Amino acid sequence: MDFNMKKLASDAGIFFTRAVQFTEEKFGQAEKTELDAHFENLLARADSTKNWTEKILRQTEVLLQPNPRSRWQFLANSARVEEFLYEKLDRKVPSRVTNGELLAQYMSEAANELGPETPYGKTLIKVGETEKRLGAAERDFIHSASINFLTPLRNFLEGDWRTISKERRILQNRRLDLDACKARLKKAKAAEAKAAAVPDFQETRPRNYILSASASALWSDEVDKAEQELRVAQTEFDRQAEVTRLLLEGISSTHVNHLRCLQEFVESQATYYAQCYRHMLDLQKQLGSTQGVIFPGTFVGNTEPASSPLSSASLATAAATIPVVPTVAGMPPTEAAISLDDVAPPASGTRKARVLYDYEAADSSELALLADELITVYSLPGMDPDWLIGERGNRKGKVPVTYLELLS
Repeated sequence: MDFNMKKLASDAGIFFTRAVQFTEEKFGQAEKTELDAHFENLLARADSTKNWTEKILRQTEVLLQPNPRSRWQFLANSARVEEFLYEKLDRKVPSRVTNGELLAQYMSEAANELGPETPYGKTLIKVGETEKRLGAAERDFIHSASINFLTPLRNFLEGDWRTISKERRILQNRRLDLDACKARLKKAKAAEAKAAAVPDFQETRPRNYILSASASALWSDEVDKAEQELRVAQTEFDRQAEVTRLLLEGISSTHVNHLRCLQEFVESQATYYAQCYRHMLDLQKQLGSTQGVIFPGTFVGNTEPASSPLSSASLATAAATIPVVPTVAGMPPTEAAISLDDVAPPASGTRKARVLYDYEAADSSELALLADELITVYSLPGMDPDWLIGERGNRKGKVPVTYLELLS
């Protein structure tokens, strides 16, 4: 391999000069060109953006894939290697099984082995189906967050920030070169002034005067050369400072882009949690409607106020404590339960109930509820024991028992 020795020597000389200048600055033996306050603020904001982007990116990855700390880095690296290989092979990355889907698989297999017709097996199947839906919703959320939030953050760190760091290193080298040229010019001028001093002819021979004049001319040439190098170094420094300034000012656009990505992340997370909430409400209704059958006469509710709909008192027991409206003559029980507008509440025996959780009515036959409000409730003949009739002012409709705390 051919080496350009002249260039190699020149690069080594530049590196040595920069190292000397940097060392002398650290020990306070050399002057340093200071950047203006606005430039320093841009540098500080860029560093903060980079540092917090790294932390947010890392913690979001932990949020989306909650693995133990010791395994997280290994799994993240494995996933990236897998994605890289599939990208190079121009193939689609297969979707990974989420923890919820894996749990659903275990529950389904357990139900098949323990007996799908048993109460425990039926419940395992119902819960497993819901966990599968939750897992699918989680996978969609992870996919959306990865594309709309993690990828832009990672692109900034691996793209724009690398460019900024590279230009900042170049600017630092240009500054060291500039300050080294300033120091060289200062020393040349000091030597020129010393050499130009008039010698004492009484104590110095004429030959020394000639040597002094010759040295003065040499230092004058050295000053001219140093001034030329300083002008070149100043031009290169100013040019690089402008390039770096433009890149640093682009951090504002980065903030705008990250803001949009953050809003999309929040929307996808809200959608995910809403889906989970609906799935769990459906599961709750299914389990609530079957718990009296699965555990006849043995289910005992908590005496304390319920912390969730599933921990409320037994539906059958709650329904039994509500006064029942006598059957309307000539009207079958099912019709009496459906025609709410034609049936008046009992004259006495209705009860007050406090709403535990917000409830959104599924149709016009149901009554929407707000947490902590008080309503009047009673039962109608032939009604599903999971439901009661609730009244609030002039509005009336069916309400789920699991959302109520019956008051004495």
